[in-house]
Amino acid sequence: MTTRRTVFALAGASLLLAACASTQHNNAQPPIVFVHGNGDSASIWQTTVWRFEANGWPRERLHAIDLPYPLARDDDGKALPGRTSTGEHMAFLKAEVDKVMKATGASQVVLVANSRGGYAVRNYIQNGGGDKTVSHAVLGGVPNHGVWAIKGFREANEFAGTGPFLTALNAPKNAAGDEVVGPVKWLTIRSDNNDKFAQPDGLWIGAKGTPTNVTFDGPALKGAQNVVLPRVDHRETAFSPAAFDATWRFITGQAPRTLVVAPQAQPVLNGKITGLGLSSTDPASGNYSNNLPLPGAQIEIYATDPASGERRGAAVHRKTVGADGLWGPFTAQAGVPYEFAISAPGYATTHIYRSPFPRSSELIHLRAERPLAADKDARSTVTLTRPRGYFDGERDKMAFDGKALPGVPPSGAGMSSSKIKLMEDGVRAISAEFNGEKITGRTWPATDNHLVVLELTY
Repeated sequence: MTTRRTVFALAGASLLLAACASTQHNNAQPPIVFVHGNGDSASIWQTTVWRFEANGWPRERLHAIDLPYPLARDDDGKALPGRTSTGEHMAFLKAEVDKVMKATGASQVVLVANSRGGYAVRNYIQNGGGDKTVSHAVLGGVPNHGVWAIKGFREANEFAGTGPFLTALNAPKNAAGDEVVGPVKWLTIRSDNNDKFAQPDGLWIGAKGTPTNVTFDGPALKGAQNVVLPRVDHRETAFSPAAFDATWRFITGQAPRTLVVAPQAQPVLNGKITGLGLSSTDPASGNYSNNLPLPGAQIEIYATDPASGERRGAAVHRKTVGADGLWGPFTAQAGVPYEFAISAPGYATTHIYRSPFPRSSELIHLRAERPLAADKDARSTVTLTRPRGYFDGERDKMAFDGKALPGVPPSGAGMSSSKIKLMEDGVRAISAEFNGEKITGRTWPATDNHLVVLELTY
């Protein structure tokens, strides 16, 4: 859009970001509240929190919210089980901000959001009193002008650029036509052209060849500092090292000391075990994500051999989780990969394989899974998932069981998971590689109600 100022490349953005910053790194850092996107959880901010810690931000001032029902309604004005409206989303964020301010004694917070989380941030600042409690707002990959903007098409949905929700948020706030509310300082971060939810064509919303009337700069907002990161995908607008660099500069006015996650000798890990809700519209398909604890779920953690995925001895941690769903704390060993085996009534035994953890975290959330009807003929199913980004066949160096990733197109970043259905019996090693991170697990038998997940960290 010619009416929105866009800053290309971080080097060119540095002076502008420094000029708008008011909080210096060597002063008391304000609390930061991280707001996840549609269908996600607090765990998605794991690496971002690590980077803030590595640059000296106190852990007790870094808070990632966990919206219980993270999916948007089909129609924002009509209740749908397991979904939240824009109003409910905003109210939850407001309550979380109030808790953080009370716990820290701070008068203001910084809000950092990805995707749908940015809608709650904007709604809170514009309509919930956040203009007084928020100093800075960072919006990574937020579809501020809609995922589609087609008159008469699903306009009751909050992602509709021509719908009432976004029309109200984007209404001019002053004579200059700014779309953001002051005195809050605003930063948007977007991709140049690789964000699946800021595309002129409707491919990623199931309407290939249909114009969305949304452009690549749809996440930019008039009145904000607008940064463009080359080739990043929808989630990397918030969770990549480059996004962290832009965010840190905006908040502090200085360059971060490091973009690397500084390791600790014995990371202490914790998180929540969650499950899945049954779809009210199609129970057979299954399953919608929620962030509710799964009391009674059992976890066993095993150190694994990095080459074969085999367990190295007995479980190093086991627990039956209580009402809070917390499965830890667990002290991990540096450089050791782990298997997290989760079992719960009504679920498959879910084996989640993870790379070694460099730092402590309370955001290692784990989800029990159910087998899908489409996989009932498989002897084993293994899913490779990348929570903090997508797979790009042209950009990324990756392999899954020594081959290309099933279901991932040769170009464009639109898929964050890939599944292999193995039709042979027996258990063997199975590996995945993504831009230098390698995970090896085992092919547990689906016939005995087991599922395997290889989860990337970066």
